[in-house]
Amino acid sequence: MGWEMKILLDKIDSQLIRRFVQLVFFSIVIVIGIQFFSFVTQLENGKIPDIERPAGVEAFLPIGALVSLKYFIMTGVVNEVHPSGLVFFLLVCLSSLIMKKSFCSWVCPFALLSEYLAKINSVLFKKPVKMPFYADFILRSIKYLLAVFFVYTIFVKMSGRAVEQFIYSPYNVISDIKMLKFFTNISFTALIVIIFLVVLTVIFNNFWCRYLCPYGAVTGFIGFLSACKIRRDSESCTGCGQCDRVCPSLISISEKRIVHSDECTVCLRCTSVCPEKETLRLSFFSKALPVRPVIACLILFTIFGGGILAADFLGHWQNKVTNQQYLIYMASQGMIHKKNVMPKTKDNKKMERMRKMMEMMNREKQ
Repeated sequence: MGWEMKILLDKIDSQLIRRFVQLVFFSIVIVIGIQFFSFVTQLENGKIPDIERPAGVEAFLPIGALVSLKYFIMTGVVNEVHPSGLVFFLLVCLSSLIMKKSFCSWVCPFALLSEYLAKINSVLFKKPVKMPFYADFILRSIKYLLAVFFVYTIFVKMSGRAVEQFIYSPYNVISDIKMLKFFTNISFTALIVIIFLVVLTVIFNNFWCRYLCPYGAVTGFIGFLSACKIRRDSESCTGCGQCDRVCPSLISISEKRIVHSDECTVCLRCTSVCPEKETLRLSFFSKALPVRPVIACLILFTIFGGGILAADFLGHWQNKVTNQQYLIYMASQGMIHKKNVMPKTKDNKKMERMRKMMEMMNREKQ
């Protein structure tokens, strides 16, 4: 039975499994987006939403997650404004430590979109367009510089008091809503920048992921420490170079015994095209502990699914901001349609009560 299962697992195409995982997470993101849009629309119309705000939207607030991480390190408390943002960030870090930059090629919706844009590249160009070596080296440093800037600003420059004030500020409470409005009420300049990035991603595969994404820098740094790596058997390798040609991270796999590169996302494209059986494989510590595509799938579902369920059970997934409080904060930021705005005096009284309540909560935490 054991050998039959092994043969079955070997026959399942790694890219089919990876695409399945990507589409599952992408579908979840779409559902979250639709629910959050409906939630915000009701607030904008001056109504207390009759639906729950999806906590998963905080996955798109990485800077806020870093601030929450510092607050947690300082106090040992998971803040009640955006707890799921911190949880998701920690799960991304955990997935990178266990299985390199697997988040990028298996979970991230932007990486999935980049892969589809890469298909346009293959139609437009006979050969993939590559960035010149020195330009590539300089541009790849941008995402690390951005990550260092945010880490330095938050963990070194921001005082403990500033961190606490930011977390419980009206701006941060509705930062997820402001993020949504950035796209729904996008400015002409922002639209041009996004179009420009899309065009660059079509010309140069994975332009955003390779050069600009701070999340990619964090996962790359942590993933470098992972014991899970692509390993090549130099004795059975024929040097055909097929693995090099399909690698989206432009790694010369055929020249390495173990792929240590911080750009490797363990997408398994190299292992899927290798004509020599067991010459290339993803494994822990040594080739004796292989990670089959199905196992990689289960590891990621366990990390993110199990992590979220555990956080929810412990009360660290949904925030403690009520829908009525969201409405008050929206009014204070002038984000409710004018015809639906409550009388000003009433808003002021509610806001004052809200501020006092938040201050009391902060003092209790101290």
